[in-house]
Amino acid sequence: MTRTCTCIYHFLVLSWYIFLNYYISQQGGDQQKSKIFLNGGHWKYLTFLNLLLQAIFFGVACMEDVLKRIKGEKDIKFMTTFRDLLFTTLAFPISTFVFLSFWILFLYDRELVYPKALDGIFPVWLNHAMHTSILPFSLVEVMLRPHCYPRKKKGLTVLAGASIMYITRVLWIYSDTGTWVYPVFAKLSPVGLTAFFSLSYIFSAGIYLLGEKLNHWKWGDAMQPRKKRK
Repeated sequence: MTRTCTCIYHFLVLSWYIFLNYYISQQGGDQQKSKIFLNGGHWKYLTFLNLLLQAIFFGVACMEDVLKRIKGEKDIKFMTTFRDLLFTTLAFPISTFVFLSFWILFLYDRELVYPKALDGIFPVWLNHAMHTSILPFSLVEVMLRPHCYPRKKKGLTVLAGASIMYITRVLWIYSDTGTWVYPVFAKLSPVGLTAFFSLSYIFSAGIYLLGEKLNHWKWGDAMQPRKKRK
């Protein structure tokens, strides 16, 4: 795909995510919908945080496309490095995790993650925009151009840091309000919660490693720095 087409693609996806974030931000005025966002607002949900993350990533990608055409690749190395770090450690793993974890739990027992009552509140298209289309966009980005992965230790540390921050927020909201962000958490004992959070990180780390494998399968070692892989 040419640089122009890549830039147009990134701009269109960025516009889509900006629209979604704006649309969701306007839902608080509805009394029925506002009840869902009590005790932490809509930013307590990983789904909405992921939409913001994707908007930020595609904004950076779009900006990098434009600057690359204006200044050339050598003058924007920092922007390219940041783009790759953001995508490889957060944007791809988290979007894939949201897609897989949501639909696995939804198919097992939707009441654990997205109660049927929400069907009358949020349109079907929005559910798929939040939980389905996020994966194809990430996979297209993998296939669109190569990304330079950091050392495994650094990449997994960044992902672990993001996971710990979100888990800390979930626990803080529960301690402050007595309400769990997701119904599934209320079904688990303290040991069960510990196991759930630990397995969730292991799962997301596996997704990170899968992304690295996909990048290598598609692009080989062309974008990898000359270093010892750890």
